[in-house]
Amino acid sequence: MEGGGRPSASQAVLLAASTAVTALLYSVYRQKARVARGLEGARKVRLDGDLRAVLLEAPGRCVPYAVIEGVVRSVKETLSSQFVESCKGVVQRLTLQEHKMVWNRTTHLWNDYEKIIHQRTNTTPFDLVPAEDGAGVAVRVMKPLEAAELSLETVYEKFHPSVQSFTDVIGHYISGERPKGIQETEQMLKVGTALTGVGELVLDNATIKLQPPKQGMPYYLSSLDFESLLQKQESSVRFWKILTVVSGFATCAVLFFLLRKQYRHHRERQHLRQMQEEFRQAQERLMNTEGGETLKNACVVCLSSTKSCVFLECGHVCSCHDCYQALPNPKKCPICRQSITRVVPLYNS
Repeated sequence: MEGGGRPSASQAVLLAASTAVTALLYSVYRQKARVARGLEGARKVRLDGDLRAVLLEAPGRCVPYAVIEGVVRSVKETLSSQFVESCKGVVQRLTLQEHKMVWNRTTHLWNDYEKIIHQRTNTTPFDLVPAEDGAGVAVRVMKPLEAAELSLETVYEKFHPSVQSFTDVIGHYISGERPKGIQETEQMLKVGTALTGVGELVLDNATIKLQPPKQGMPYYLSSLDFESLLQKQESSVRFWKILTVVSGFATCAVLFFLLRKQYRHHRERQHLRQMQEEFRQAQERLMNTEGGETLKNACVVCLSSTKSCVFLECGHVCSCHDCYQALPNPKKCPICRQSITRVVPLYNS
């Protein structure tokens, strides 16, 4: 604590940082909890012949947040894998990722570094249809790339290591970067994949569409079933809740420490003022009694011996030598509580 009982700058920064982290974690937890509650309250609809009738009865022919499960079926031509024969899909993502080692000048270690140098995503319109054929109902999936969770399957992955000469190796050690190679990946949402869609379900003329919800809730196209998707979100909520509680306890501990320090400082100052007032009152009573002139030079501690010490650096003359010796270490002036660095004997002539 600084003078006057105020917290130091580092303590104030620590308290402010801890409070800010707690507030940030709480904000994330609230957002995750809102998403989980919205997902839990989403309306489950079946992909069958009654779906059109359900939407006709709904206000605005729309279910704002609905859960529907079906199988992927392409509307137009399917996308073919560039590397795997007879692999058809409706979403295709090609990625080139650079892998290299970078020298950390702080830790003096080589760290792995990854960077996407090229990525391309192709899509084609597709529907969700019942797993059983012949139901005659389909839901058109709109804007699949906006989904918060889009389940793509990795159908091809190959790592191309870098070929380096001896001079290249020397140059890489000097520059602090050692390329490892390029990783080529192809991911696809294949035709026939079972998907769980969560979003806004709307009847647009004769077409039933699943699209991103308008009220800010996340849009899901997941290969997990609904119960597994809900459990995943609830686990995320519990994780952020635990982090928020731990950070909150840490903030409370810092605050308690600072308040306790300030309270102890206040008690010490109060006790010092009380002692000084008692000394002043005792001296006034002694000065008003017979023989006050003699007691005027009496030691303020024992009130019997004559003052014989000059305390430096404060300069107070208030104690006899015996009482000075009896002061606890570190020795402080009984009047001002300043540390005594040197004592000079006082001789009365």
